[in-house]
Amino acid sequence: MPHSLHVQVFCSDRTGLVAGLTGALFDLGANLGDARFAVLGQGAEFSAVVTVPDETDAGQLRDALAGTPEAEGAEVTVTPYDAWAGGPGGSTITHRVFVSGGDRPGLVTRMAEVFGDFEANIATLNAQQMPHDPSQYLIRFAVAIPPERTAACLATISNTAESLGLGFRVETA
Repeated sequence: MPHSLHVQVFCSDRTGLVAGLTGALFDLGANLGDARFAVLGQGAEFSAVVTVPDETDAGQLRDALAGTPEAEGAEVTVTPYDAWAGGPGGSTITHRVFVSGGDRPGLVTRMAEVFGDFEANIATLNAQQMPHDPSQYLIRFAVAIPPERTAACLATISNTAESLGLGFRVETA
């Protein structure tokens, strides 16, 4: 019976990294589930939940990923993943929220607190300094906002962003 594993790869960023890692997973018969990739400075992070055939174990997957030329020198971790054992779940993303402007300490915290105040679940968060101007920052949230709290939550996020001199944009998912 197939089973799930959580894969994490940290290494230097290089062209072809995602193709090399996902190719190695495919070659072992892994089915890619939720996955993330991000460049972090000069490094990169790949994280995924994969379903593999019963005869494939964590060690085989780790060795295959570490052996890809694109992942040379990578730190690879593969562990059992049973968070899906109870069936489908998790949050359904209702909105994508973009906040941008001048960087300052506590910016991500303040925005995240607003979502928490309205019982909105942050499904993904990406934040980065802008390469052309490191004093500028962009935060992208994918959130699940309870329907009855949507208007108030988005109004508060907009007001908070405005009070901090930041731009704000929202998309319905």
